[in-house]
Amino acid sequence: MFFISDGIWIPSFVYSVAMLLSATGMGLYQRAHNISDMALMLRIAASFLLGWLIISLLFYVFPQLFPWRRIIVYALSVSLAGILASRFLFFKLVDKQTLKRRILVLGAGYRGNMIREFEKRNIQKPFRVIGYVRMGDEPIRIEPEQVLEVRTSLFEFVNVNDIDEIVIAPDDRRGGIKVDEILDCKMAGFEVLDLLSFFEREAGMLRVDSLQPSWLVFSDGFRLAGVAQVFKRWFDIMASFALLIISWPFILLTAIAIVLESGWSAPVLYRQVRVGKNGKLFKVIKFRSMRTDAEKDGKAQWARANDDRITRVGKFIRKVRIDELPQLFNVLKGEMSFVGPRPERPEFVEKFAETIPYYSERHRVKPGITGWAQLCYCYGSSYQDTIEKLQYDLYYIKNYSIFLDLLIIMQTIEVVLWGRGV
Repeated sequence: MFFISDGIWIPSFVYSVAMLLSATGMGLYQRAHNISDMALMLRIAASFLLGWLIISLLFYVFPQLFPWRRIIVYALSVSLAGILASRFLFFKLVDKQTLKRRILVLGAGYRGNMIREFEKRNIQKPFRVIGYVRMGDEPIRIEPEQVLEVRTSLFEFVNVNDIDEIVIAPDDRRGGIKVDEILDCKMAGFEVLDLLSFFEREAGMLRVDSLQPSWLVFSDGFRLAGVAQVFKRWFDIMASFALLIISWPFILLTAIAIVLESGWSAPVLYRQVRVGKNGKLFKVIKFRSMRTDAEKDGKAQWARANDDRITRVGKFIRKVRIDELPQLFNVLKGEMSFVGPRPERPEFVEKFAETIPYYSERHRVKPGITGWAQLCYCYGSSYQDTIEKLQYDLYYIKNYSIFLDLLIIMQTIEVVLWGRGV
């Protein structure tokens, strides 16, 4: 009753949520930024434009909620100035290294080197590895200057070196691990993680080369049944209808462009058999972006970079993801979800399931138009790419929530607008 009578809290809350969602969609709340100052400025400007459009729509639909419409101009101006100033001061004045978690890795062999290779990637990371400790007789795969020798108790060592977190990554758990010392550290408040949990949190993936069936069984997650399944289905229907309403002019223009380029005799859409939930086959619907003779020999082929089978219209609609829009009808039919793993062809699935561990697990949920793997990894065109994308798909299946779906959709907007990951 207080919120309604006071008259300012509801508009303020709606304004905050709208601006927060638009900023998230522009990628302004990612854990790491690897973009220039100009690109950051453009994203901030785009997020305010999107936020203004959302708020304007809400003004039109619910005018009684916003008694002071003229204030919106001042609110946007003050917010923009505040965000620009705060981000500029933060990035220029704060030593980012001091904000990173200090990590000690117990393991200097093959598994420890996984973290070292991840640390070398050209992305900003919220952690800094202080060193690696050899466990037992494992072969050292880390640069010698990175390998530390613990001459005191582990608790004393992490205390003296101001360690925030310990990652357990030995090649052989049967040798060299002092469980009592690790437990002392954990009881004292130091974070302790295994290798899989570390990659799950920092990279948003489950490493299949270190994954064990017992970890899958006893870890949290991998639940998508009952109420969650019902919510996801309703979410798929509402999101699909909303996108169809927004995108129908682009769908019509794309169909006309394909006809103008290829003629009336060539099909505008193409249907291809893909593998869905629980291995059930269905026909995915997409705008045709390749020549009609793209697979004239009848053999399934990978799409390649600079593929000469792609038409001029196809190249454009692939870049802006318009070729995916007809899949909304697959979602409405219940064959796909709005968010999920990319549906693959049965010819590829059969081969991958035989050679890649846990590949069949990705078919425990419906495939999606967009997904976590599509956002986090480039377009897959090889066997190794398939393994990499599977690791992201497993992360999505384990950590599914409506919030994660919303986050993926908002980040997909960024991909479409900025061309990242195409």
